[in-house]
Amino acid sequence: MTDRRDESWVALEAGADPAERSCQLRHAHEQFTAGGRLTRPVRPLVAASWKRSARARVSPDGAACVELGEEDLAACRDGHPLARVMPLIRELTGAYAGDGEHLVAVCDAQGRLLWVEGHPRIRSAAGRMNFVPGARWAESAVGTNAPGTALAEDRPVQVFSAEHFRRPVQRWTCAAAPVHDPRTGRLLGAVDLTGGDGLAHPHSLGFVQAVARAAESELALLAPPPAHETISLGALGRDEALLVTGGRKLRLSHRHSEIVFLLARHPEGLTGDELLVALYEDEAVSPVTLRAELSRLRRLLGPELLASRPYRLTVPVDVDFDTVARRLGSGAVAAAMTVYAGPLLPGSQAPAVTRLRRRLDDQLRAALIARADPGLLADWAYSPWGEDDLPVWQALAAALPSCQQASVRVKLRELTTEQGLATGPQRPGA
Repeated sequence: MTDRRDESWVALEAGADPAERSCQLRHAHEQFTAGGRLTRPVRPLVAASWKRSARARVSPDGAACVELGEEDLAACRDGHPLARVMPLIRELTGAYAGDGEHLVAVCDAQGRLLWVEGHPRIRSAAGRMNFVPGARWAESAVGTNAPGTALAEDRPVQVFSAEHFRRPVQRWTCAAAPVHDPRTGRLLGAVDLTGGDGLAHPHSLGFVQAVARAAESELALLAPPPAHETISLGALGRDEALLVTGGRKLRLSHRHSEIVFLLARHPEGLTGDELLVALYEDEAVSPVTLRAELSRLRRLLGPELLASRPYRLTVPVDVDFDTVARRLGSGAVAAAMTVYAGPLLPGSQAPAVTRLRRRLDDQLRAALIARADPGLLADWAYSPWGEDDLPVWQALAAALPSCQQASVRVKLRELTTEQGLATGPQRPGA
C-alpha cells in the first residue's frame, strides 16, 4: 500500500471545526451536483471521485442496492479469502469500534459488503441507508464512499461528511484500506471503519491501514507452501504483462509479453515456426528476428526458466487469463469478473493473442448478458472497455427496475445515436 501524505491524505486538518467544514463541503457538493463546478475545500482525491461518480451517473440521492440474499451472501463469505482473516480483523478492531461506537465492514473487490459488525445502535442507523451485508457500495454504484473509493483508487481513503457523493450518507465519516493477496497482489477487498465525526482524524486512517496490512500478513502465513515453484503472469488489461517469479516482479516488453503468454498457454512447448505464425501477421518476418527476441527474453528470465527445442517455460505458470476462462467454464460468472481486469494485452496485434482476446471477451459478455445481473453488467458497462458496448448497456437497462433506468437510458440514447441503431433496452438474447 502506498503512503501518500499529501494534501488529500486526511479529511479534516488538526484544529478544524467539523461543523464548519461540513457546511462548506455541503455547499461545494450542491454546486458540483447542480452544475459540475468544483470549489474549495474539496480535496483532489474527493474531486476526482465526484467526477467519476458523475460520469457513472450516480444519483446524489437514494440508497445502495442489496444484491446478495442470505444464501448468496453465505456462499460469498465462505468462498472469500478474507473469511480466513476475519477472526484477526475482529480481534484488532473490536475494542476500537465498540469504544468509539463505530462499525467495521469488510467488502469484496466488487464493493459488496460481506461483513458489517459493531455497535448495535450504529448498525441500526446505518441499516437505514442499506449499509448492510449484501449491499453493493462500489463507487460506480453509490458514488464517493470510503470502501468503494479505496477500491477504485487502490489506496487508503478517508471520507468525511459531505465528501460522500450521496446526501443520505453525508452524516457519516468513514476510513477504508484495500487488502491484497500477498502472493499475487490481486485486490481482494477492503476493510472499513464507519461512524461519526470522531473518525475524521489521521489516526483512524492509519489504524485501518494497519489492520489491512495485518490481514495481508496473516494471509501470507496461512497460505500453504506451493508443491512446486510457480510463476504468475498478469496479462489482462495491460499492454505490458507483469511476471512474478521468485520474489521478482518483471514488467515485460510488448513482444516478450506475447511470447511468455503463448508459452504459458502451451506448457508442452512451441517450435520456432509455430511461434512465428502465432506472433507475426507478416509472413516475411525472419526466424532470426524471433530468435533474437527469445535470446533477450532468456537473458531476462534466466536459462533455468526458458528452455528451447521446443521453446517452453520450465515451471507452471498461473495466468489470469486462464483463471477467468476456468471460472467462466464452470458457470462462476461473478467470480470470473473479480479476476477480469480488462482485455488480454489490448495493444497486441499478434494473431494468436488477438484470437484469444476476442474469444474470452465474447464469452464473458455473453455470460453477463445471459445472467442479467445488474451489478455485473454495470461493472462491464462502466469500465473503459465497456463504455461503448451497446448490447451490454441494453441488457443493463433491461435488468434494472424502471425506476432506476433513467441514467442508463440517457447513455443508450447517446450510443444509439452514435452507432445509428434503434433505441430502447432489449432483453438478453433479443
